[in-house]
Amino acid sequence: MDALATRVALHRTLPPEEAARGDFYALFARLLHSGPDGALLQSIAGADPIPGASALGAAWRDLVDASSAMDADAAQEEFEALFVGVGKAEVSLYAGFYTGAPAIDHPRVRIQADLAAFGLARREDAPEPEDHFAGLMDAMRVLVAGGAGRAPATLADQRRFYEAHIGPGIGRFFEALARSKKANYYRKVAALGTAYFALETESFSLD
Repeated sequence: MDALATRVALHRTLPPEEAARGDFYALFARLLHSGPDGALLQSIAGADPIPGASALGAAWRDLVDASSAMDADAAQEEFEALFVGVGKAEVSLYAGFYTGAPAIDHPRVRIQADLAAFGLARREDAPEPEDHFAGLMDAMRVLVAGGAGRAPATLADQRRFYEAHIGPGIGRFFEALARSKKANYYRKVAALGTAYFALETESFSLD
């Protein structure tokens, strides 16, 4: 899996709703890996609105507006203040932090096994461990959208991976991000994440 991927648009051989899901996972993977650069900010700023009146549509509109006004250097500084910092990060990017993962039987071991079952693995040169949210989002992007000669995973497999590794902690992560006094642009990201993953969790619970 490649959490360094910067493109958000995916191939369009998928049904539109599945392509959109893949796009969202690609976007979250990118935004949680590093601060958005000028190209990504410009891409988001020029994106189409989400039709209809919904929390997701409103959060997307706010992120689009924020992206049109955000400076790339300021975005990178904010990312580092939130997620890197000196010593303990202001907001943890690791799923295990939000689920009280024990030192023994840490979820990273289970993530490794589940990724391997799909023929996926963390890149050898990637410094982040498997429970980093950027990597988990990128894994879901591949499961949802396929790519590089592989087909999307079944919805049942997507649900199992999501419910095991993303769903348990993602809500608390975005809550922590939204509360941080160091968040400005990323408060908009948190609002979008809260809205999107509420729908994703609900959708999986209905399948």
